[in-house]
Amino acid sequence: MSNKVLIVDDDPQIRDILKIALGQAEFDVVQAGDGAMAVTLAAREMPDLIVLDIGLPEMDGLAVCREVRKSSEVPILFLTARGDEIDRVVGLEMGADDYVAKPFSPRELVARVRAILKRSGTRAPAQTTARHGIIEVDQTRHICRVNGDTVPLTAREMDLLARLIQRPDHVTSRPQMVDAIYGTNIHVSDRTVDSHLRNLRRKLTQAGCADAIETVHGVGIRMGACRGK
Repeated sequence: MSNKVLIVDDDPQIRDILKIALGQAEFDVVQAGDGAMAVTLAAREMPDLIVLDIGLPEMDGLAVCREVRKSSEVPILFLTARGDEIDRVVGLEMGADDYVAKPFSPRELVARVRAILKRSGTRAPAQTTARHGIIEVDQTRHICRVNGDTVPLTAREMDLLARLIQRPDHVTSRPQMVDAIYGTNIHVSDRTVDSHLRNLRRKLTQAGCADAIETVHGVGIRMGACRGK
């Protein structure tokens, strides 16, 4: 069964390019030319991933992301203008999984889509559920719980937490983390990783575990005590 991708861009030419590239890669494609239609289709079509342009008129991509995140953790790949670093960072802070800057290579975008879906899809690790302190992670079912309460995470946040909780006393460097959650053939900026980590820490703190992740300065990060409040 093919994965379904929702393309959201007000430029018909870009939508056509993406539709052809993703179609050739055997994805089912749904299109929206504005933000309001994107929100409607995201709820109705239940896509496996959304490719979302930030620079939409009226309801921009950040607003669309905000609306979608109220009810869904579907992976979101942002399209951004090459110089709009602020928009990229804000998007990642709001729960986007990745971004591609315009002008982009259709082949690179398809590779990013595949990587995100692979990371967020069903996998069968040797140990289905991992626990540390008051945190429980079931990566196969994409479930995170803190003190028994479910914490919604994006695909990237789940990858990051699952990597850390598998070896809670091990310090993971940023390059090791990037390779683990993105693969070795994709360049990712430090700001991107930092945004996902910041979002993860915020969610776990709000759930009652402020000591979930600790930084070992100059080395990397590892799980904290996770004792909660």
